[in-house]
Amino acid sequence: MILDLLKDCKLCPRNCGVNRNKKIGFCGATGKVRVALVSLHKWEEPCLTGKNGAGTIFFSHCNLKCVYCQNFKISSENFGKEISLERLTDIFLEQQTRGATNIELVTPTHYVPQICVALDAAKTRRLKIPVVYNTNAYEEISTLDLLKNRVDIFLPDLKYFDNDAAKTFSNAPNYFEVATAAIKKMFELVGECKFDAAGNMTRGVIVRHLILPNFRRDSMKILDWLYKTFGDKIFISLMNQYTPLFRAAEFKKINRRLTTFEYDSVVNYALDIGIKNCFIQIGKTADEKFVPNFDGNNI
Repeated sequence: MILDLLKDCKLCPRNCGVNRNKKIGFCGATGKVRVALVSLHKWEEPCLTGKNGAGTIFFSHCNLKCVYCQNFKISSENFGKEISLERLTDIFLEQQTRGATNIELVTPTHYVPQICVALDAAKTRRLKIPVVYNTNAYEEISTLDLLKNRVDIFLPDLKYFDNDAAKTFSNAPNYFEVATAAIKKMFELVGECKFDAAGNMTRGVIVRHLILPNFRRDSMKILDWLYKTFGDKIFISLMNQYTPLFRAAEFKKINRRLTTFEYDSVVNYALDIGIKNCFIQIGKTADEKFVPNFDGNNI
């Protein structure tokens, strides 16, 4: 049974091997699903937001330890409410009833077995909208295989090219190798992007990249890899919203917002190398007001 994977947890590259029903591993999660917020999110990429918003479900805990995490309240401080798999199933269906464009699973890696059970149950009860897997891309290939025919859209971050930066800022050894292998697998599972008549994505991969201060050259290397590997078969989302929250003040190099020059130079580089399918952000998005209010709503 798929839930047995929790008894010797190797769902992510940490490979803790703990019995999550008895103790916690690196991510901090037990065998019980903990959710911090259920919402209609209006600030995702347009093809995911649609008319009413993406149907986000924010899961508590995380298998990365990003020092600048804007969601640290739920990733590191255990905020959230434990729910049953039956309740998770109901939440999926309630999001559909609210008019959500999709079901967006935010930071779901450590709960994949439970999510699979709940999704299967929801689909027998006529869950029809696309399922989005929003992840940091620090994923195990065998875990992604469980999502075949369950997830329609993958929304991974590709955070770093420089593995030293990944280790320093996210405690993620070999991040680039792990994440790029995972993104290749995601593309294998869902293929090229597809859209409905309203322009909403129904299938495909969007790779997000948050540009960090002092790391624009790193960002350009990431763009090189993405375009060489996938061409225009995926979408890229370049984000300028970095805000020095949580423990960022401890690291001088990233303890400031991104400059306009840094962001524009990466966007221009994307244009120069021929990237066409790319979302960019306009205006001042590096503001704490864009951080979700984790109030436990709709749980």
